[in-house]
Amino acid sequence: MAFTLAVAGKGGTGKTTLAALLIEILIERGDKPVLAVDADPNPNLGYLLGYRVEKTISELRDELLDQIRKLPPGVTKNDYLEIGIQECLWEGPGVDLLVMGAGEGPRCYCAVNSVLRRCIDRLRDAYRYVVMDNEAGLEHLSRCTTQDIDVLFIVSNGTPVALQAAFRVQELTRKLALRIAKQYLVLNDVNGGDEARIEEKSQQTGLELLGVIPSDSLLRQLSRQGEPLAHLAADSEARRGIRRLLGSALSRAGLGGERT
Repeated sequence: MAFTLAVAGKGGTGKTTLAALLIEILIERGDKPVLAVDADPNPNLGYLLGYRVEKTISELRDELLDQIRKLPPGVTKNDYLEIGIQECLWEGPGVDLLVMGAGEGPRCYCAVNSVLRRCIDRLRDAYRYVVMDNEAGLEHLSRCTTQDIDVLFIVSNGTPVALQAAFRVQELTRKLALRIAKQYLVLNDVNGGDEARIEEKSQQTGLELLGVIPSDSLLRQLSRQGEPLAHLAADSEARRGIRRLLGSALSRAGLGGERT
């Protein structure tokens, strides 16, 4: 079964950027194939990776509801879903991308999460790693989208609001008894003088601080220009920082540390 990494946190903290760079660095390390999952109703992971998905899980689910009474004899809902999953996958070199998409109309949005979970469960054995970018906030936890996770990276910047959101993610995962083996706090865009204060707070809550993503002017420039992260230099500050974070997390999980 694939080793699963997930990213959560408040919107605007760099959550999706971290997920995209984790995927690129895993491929760079030779740890492929990777299944990339964009579980955010406002999907941007494919955009950062430079991929374009033609069909989302929410669209597949709506098609199934529309066609359920028209299925040919002998074709079950599971058969339809199996075919549809392949249509939803964007296949790239070393990575396949699955996008949840936004729920539309009066239909229950929780059902889209249920279909997404089933899709991931069907696919994960074919991959070495799964990287999931969750929606901002806490809803993905209460809907149990974030389950069976080996490492959860909870991203925050130095603002009190973002930090409080990070600690609430940790609190809710414990309250719901979600199956998450390990979770870490990851700091992004934090002033050096704030690190000691934040680390003290993380120790008080029991949410271990894994590390800091360095400020990167090249990354900010790409963001302003709307360019995919493939254009970010291999030796950029952000890439080097996330290589260290990933290497540390995998080493602690017994999967080996940073590779050159």
